[in-house]
Amino acid sequence: MLLDRLLQGTLDTLLMIGASSLITLLLGIPLALFLVTSTRGGIFEARWANGAIGSVVNVLRSIPFLILMVALIPFTRLIVGTSYGVWAAVVPLTVACIPFFARIAEVSLREVDRGLIEAAQAMGCRRWHIVWHVLLPEARPGIVAGFTITLVSMINASAVAGAIGAGGLGDLAYRYGYQRFDTEVMVTVIVLLVLLVTLIQFGGDRLAHALNKRK
Repeated sequence: MLLDRLLQGTLDTLLMIGASSLITLLLGIPLALFLVTSTRGGIFEARWANGAIGSVVNVLRSIPFLILMVALIPFTRLIVGTSYGVWAAVVPLTVACIPFFARIAEVSLREVDRGLIEAAQAMGCRRWHIVWHVLLPEARPGIVAGFTITLVSMINASAVAGAIGAGGLGDLAYRYGYQRFDTEVMVTVIVLLVLLVTLIQFGGDRLAHALNKRK
C-alpha cells in the first residue's frame, strides 16, 4: 500500500514539474530576451515597455509561493476548472517560476560579450539573427544552469503545493507522514526528494559544462 502511494506521489510530482517546467522554459526565455534587448542601448530598445514588464516580474518574484497560490485560485479555476489536484498546481508553479527563471536567464544573456554583438551589427546581421545566432548560443551554458536552479526551486514549491491539496509527494508527506505521525513515510519522501534534486542538479551541471565553449 505504501509503495503504491509513493509511486503515485512520485508520478504526480513529476507531472507537476514536467508541465510547469516546459511552460516556464517556453515563456521564460522570450521574457528574458525581451528584458535584455529592450533595455537602454539594446538592439530592440523600448525603455518604457522594459520598465513596465520588469516591474511586473519583480512583483511576482517578491510574492511568497504559498500566498501566490492562494491568490491565484480564481485564475486557476478559470484555466483548469478546479483549484485542487495536480493540474491546479501547475498554474501557480508556472506563474511563480517564469519570472524567477527569466531573471536568471537575463543575467546570462547580459554576460554575452558586447563585442560579439557589435561585430554582428557591423557585418550587417539583422537583429533577430543576432538574437538567434549570437545571444542564445553564447548564453546557453548559463541558461541551462539557471534552468536547473529553477527546477530545484520548483520541486520545493511542488512539495508546498502538495501539502495544501495539489497531490504529489508533498501531499503524501503531509497526510500520511505528518498528520498520522508516520516517520517512515516522512523519511521516505525526503529521500525521494533529495534523490530527485540530486539527479536534476547533476544532469543540469553536466549539460551546462558540455555546452560551455570557453571551458
